[in-house]
Amino acid sequence: MSSNPATSNIYLAADHAGFALKNTLVAFLRARGYTVEDLGAHDLSPEDDYPDFVTPCAKRVAQENPRTGAAQVFGIVIGGSGQGEAMAANRVPGVRAAVFYGDAHAPGTVDAEGTPAAKDGLDIIRLTRAHNDANVLSFGARFVSDEEAERAALLFLSTPFSGGARHIRRISKY
Repeated sequence: MSSNPATSNIYLAADHAGFALKNTLVAFLRARGYTVEDLGAHDLSPEDDYPDFVTPCAKRVAQENPRTGAAQVFGIVIGGSGQGEAMAANRVPGVRAAVFYGDAHAPGTVDAEGTPAAKDGLDIIRLTRAHNDANVLSFGARFVSDEEAERAALLFLSTPFSGGARHIRRISKY
């Protein structure tokens, strides 16, 4: 994947809960030269359903990405929690969606063996791109600020897939 915005197409989709954050990200990414297509919601309607927006977004990402090699087309999906949106996106073959929850895993935390769990809250973005070649990023608008989402989106779009043999092997199994 190139970190050059001109070579990265990005699709964004959100339901009512992610509507405001989606609009913020669309403007933010366009201002930085990214080619962005807003797949809705285009009107704030508390009765809408996230699969109606997320599934078409995921399908576009899957259709436009090569089956082998690093992702070049990306999606960003946004809802209240980000979880349902990631689940809906991951039902589409070829999509690898990951959820970002901001700084929930602060630096200095350790796992059960005492190993540092993350160097910062953005580590999940780095790892999901480098190891899993994630092509869709899911935000829970109730859990991240606009600034966190902007930082995470830029990092997601600029972090390359490592291309490591073990990562390719694992991805090819699903």
